[in-house]
Amino acid sequence: MNNIKQKIWTNIFIIYTRYLIGGAFVFASVIKIKGHRFTTNSGENEPIHSAFHYFETMYQSGIYWQFIGLGQLMAGALLMTQRYAKLGALVYFPIILNIFVVTISYDFGGTPVITGLMLLANLLLIYWDWDELKILINLPITSSNMSIIEKHTIWEIIGFMLLGFTFIYRLLYDKYNVFLWMATCFFIGAIGFWIGLRKIR
Repeated sequence: MNNIKQKIWTNIFIIYTRYLIGGAFVFASVIKIKGHRFTTNSGENEPIHSAFHYFETMYQSGIYWQFIGLGQLMAGALLMTQRYAKLGALVYFPIILNIFVVTISYDFGGTPVITGLMLLANLLLIYWDWDELKILINLPITSSNMSIIEKHTIWEIIGFMLLGFTFIYRLLYDKYNVFLWMATCFFIGAIGFWIGLRKIR
């Protein structure tokens, strides 16, 4: 594992995985915090066992709906900062595990594939930092000779830029263009990628 952690491309992969799944949570969280529906229309009249009725029930709970949003925002934001990514990965895990179980419990079409991949990505991030995180289960920290690549300030700056854009965009616009959001995030990430590689080489 130590040799893998010294390689540039594995570090880049981990950094951008944090951006990706963290950004997805931030994107989904703001609408809940604002107290709005996750779906376009009410699912009140949908069958009780349907995904739309489930979402409507969650939405109607009020405070609990916003609480879920705050949890997602915190987990996603911590991951995207890079500096607090270890804590973010831990906070993220129970939330994404719950979401995954929900999506396989109701008819969500292909959504379990997405949530399953997000869960696997989260487990990968926990494994990546396991040498330090295992102290939480009373195992000694292992010196992993962690590469300084992922600790470079540029990744924190890009993380805060992606976090800030995603949060503000979702805060200002209830009717959003997901392709515009993705394209802008891709542009920010690409610029960061270019600058980051120049700095670490």
